[in-house]
Amino acid sequence: MVLLEIKIPPDIVKSPAGMEVFFQVMHLPFVGSLADVYLGGRVRAWFSAELVSEGGRVHFYIWLHKNARKAVETQLYSQYSNIEIHEVPDYSLPIQYDTDKYTFGVLSHMILTKPDVYPIKTYIDYGLDKDPKEEYKNDPIGPVIEYLGSLKPGEHAWIQIIVQSHTKEGLKYGRLFQRPDWKKAAGDEIKKIYSEAKFKGGGEDKVTPLHMSEAQKDSIKAIERSIEKLAFDTMIRVAYFAEKDVYNAANIGGLLGSFKQFSSQTLNGFKPSGYNFEYPWQDPLGIRKTKGYRWMLEAYKRRAIFNEPFDSFHDKPYNLTTEELATLFHFPSSIAVATPNLERIPSKKAQAPANLPV
Repeated sequence: MVLLEIKIPPDIVKSPAGMEVFFQVMHLPFVGSLADVYLGGRVRAWFSAELVSEGGRVHFYIWLHKNARKAVETQLYSQYSNIEIHEVPDYSLPIQYDTDKYTFGVLSHMILTKPDVYPIKTYIDYGLDKDPKEEYKNDPIGPVIEYLGSLKPGEHAWIQIIVQSHTKEGLKYGRLFQRPDWKKAAGDEIKKIYSEAKFKGGGEDKVTPLHMSEAQKDSIKAIERSIEKLAFDTMIRVAYFAEKDVYNAANIGGLLGSFKQFSSQTLNGFKPSGYNFEYPWQDPLGIRKTKGYRWMLEAYKRRAIFNEPFDSFHDKPYNLTTEELATLFHFPSSIAVATPNLERIPSKKAQAPANLPV
């Protein structure tokens, strides 16, 4: 496995649609033949898109198998020709669950507030698919990066988006019976919304958009748009911890709150899961939390959720479409997101003049 850091220039003008194209191309649900799976142990490929703050310095990373590196670099450069991609050491590996050195505020999954057939609020809902002028952009990734850039030396905040191409998962994936496709569940949910809007009149049951609330119409429109997209099985992990002398408990709320702009009352949103017990008698000695945090940190380092021994760990993955993933992970311009702590390429690159004397 390799960890790639993407350094971005200050003059990115592309909308998140460029990153959505990247996710579409990386949707590869294949595992090979039955012999590859049951004799060779091959599993469906997965990778991780990560936003990380180390003492306030913000980094974009992609973690993946080395065999997929060329494909990832090619697709990123095709959408963002002036970025730089470098292989770097894994920032997570040196960190141990050492409570003498660090205070761990949160190590948690971010799970959905509704069934995953309901999409989150995406860049299209914010109008970024229309490429508005930079000064008018309202980029939903802005609060996330501003939060990450506000941390002090000694503080760490990690956001990890682990994805694997969604498929029906039949015999080749270790299932005796094929898993239903999520689009069927989305269609059933649309029928349910229509059924809730039915009214009786003229001796028969019928429903039209005129008899539906705005929230119901918006929900149907968003679900129908999602059905047209490719989907990934997804899990998001977050972590905030710091050296004891600089730890700030308020930054837990800052990390979790930075996901609010992706949420909608009528659609979907995120909430934390994990080992945050509400009452003292649930874990009086802190044993369950310590064990859970150790296990979560190990899962984070391995970027593991889809396969043993982590596939039954605490929370189940959910579906996010390429549109939703591009909203959560894309490269903002320096005007839309002006934090100085985001690692950017300091100067613009260009080819040398053709008539340059040698």
